[in-house]
Amino acid sequence: MPDRLKKQFGLGAVAALFVLVVLSVMGAAIARLGWSQQIGSVQDMEGARAQRAANSGAEWGLFQALTATGIWRNCNGATQTLTGMRADLGMNVTVTCNSTVYIEGQTGTGATPVFTDVPVRVYRIDAVACNASNDTMTCPDAARVGSIGYIERRRQVQATDR
Repeated sequence: MPDRLKKQFGLGAVAALFVLVVLSVMGAAIARLGWSQQIGSVQDMEGARAQRAANSGAEWGLFQALTATGIWRNCNGATQTLTGMRADLGMNVTVTCNSTVYIEGQTGTGATPVFTDVPVRVYRIDAVACNASNDTMTCPDAARVGSIGYIERRRQVQATDR
């Protein structure tokens, strides 16, 4: 009987070592999961900021195109990078405006329509916001696309002057 006990000596140490390895792997997995959740949460918040900045850029572009005091009354490929939101949101916004004139031909009411040439200008405003590293950076930033921490949102709107 004493010989049998000596042959089994050390089995408890191997089992304890196995349990320690399994517990350490589980601990590392839990730590990694917590880190991933924090990164995801930060990216969600940055994405919301970028969306707000893109919306603001689109509204700014519409104001410039549709008001009498705007600088883009006849825009065609005009681009402006807005850096004013960098202090508050950490975002630069690049706004582009394109417009096309279409001619509509029927006006008036009644049995006999009146055909006149009425020009209608259609504006297409494209606002791209991204987290900026400096004031001179335009969005989208081709060098940073796909890198960790780069956030970009786009807002496109159309409007007419009629």
